[in-house]
Amino acid sequence: MAYNIVTIVGSIRKQSFSLKIANALAKLAPASLKLDVTTLEGISFFNQDLEAAPPADWLAFREKLQNSNGVLFVTPEYNRSIPGVLKNAIDVASRPYGKSSFIGKPIGIIGNSPGPLGGVSAVKHLQNILPGISGPILGQPEAYLNGVGDAFDDKGELTKESLKGVLQQYLSAFAAFIEKQNG
Repeated sequence: MAYNIVTIVGSIRKQSFSLKIANALAKLAPASLKLDVTTLEGISFFNQDLEAAPPADWLAFREKLQNSNGVLFVTPEYNRSIPGVLKNAIDVASRPYGKSSFIGKPIGIIGNSPGPLGGVSAVKHLQNILPGISGPILGQPEAYLNGVGDAFDDKGELTKESLKGVLQQYLSAFAAFIEKQNG
């Protein structure tokens, strides 16, 4: 059995490193995981006034999460935090109060950056936001991917062998975590 993992890309840029990493993860994933790379372009802004009659895009995103066995966030860091589009998606999925679509879902988080810090502040902010609205968060290994600017060819394929090894190690740990949480 393959566990269905919603892999949320924290950037909406068409050629974002986060999207390239998520696609590489989907290709490298062990047979026990099926990573559904999910971008956030179509999710409208959260507005509590719409909770009584949520837009179709909110309902579809919530249902996708509810039907999953876990969630993997792949995000860049914007201004020492997560991108606004990612925070919006979390707000959409975690509402209405007490009915979060993340509840009970095991969570993985991978930060990335072409710079030296690897998105560490974005990861730490997700680790602060998610408790209380999600299931357990994989604590080890932590993944802060730095220097990803030269990791892909012009077709978006992963070419940096050292990064491939890091992703495979993370996926192995995440697969074991998912198995334990869903077993």
